[in-house]
Amino acid sequence: MIRITKIFYFEMAHALHGYNGACRHIHGHSYELHVTIASVKGEDTYLQSPGFIIDFKELKKIINLAVIEKFDHKLVLSQAYLSKFPAVMLQENLEILEVEPSVENLLLFSRKAICKVLPPLLSLQGLKLYETRDSYAEWLASIN
Repeated sequence: MIRITKIFYFEMAHALHGYNGACRHIHGHSYELHVTIASVKGEDTYLQSPGFIIDFKELKKIINLAVIEKFDHKLVLSQAYLSKFPAVMLQENLEILEVEPSVENLLLFSRKAICKVLPPLLSLQGLKLYETRDSYAEWLASIN
């Protein structure tokens, strides 16, 4: 099976409600998202013209619409956080999630959003979301 990966970058601020550390305060990160996909049909021979499972430019459009535009240069907070700090609701760039915007939950949100719009002949194989240069969460498709 051939897999391809495209890497995306975005800036985002968040805070974690119910956390007793510094991340309970609004702060930002430079995120790096690795998106790995494969064709649902196995390829044991060379790929027919144009020779790829998807154009990287097309994959970029899909991921930008599903994930990057939702989070890039946004303040992402949970409904629970906003119930405690309602004044933050006035922020123009606010994106509200039902869950805490931890790197793990952002990764799960991204998985669901990408799977909804990925063309039928492609499957999402893995996601890796770096919150800092040395810390990331990873999701891998189950192998049955």
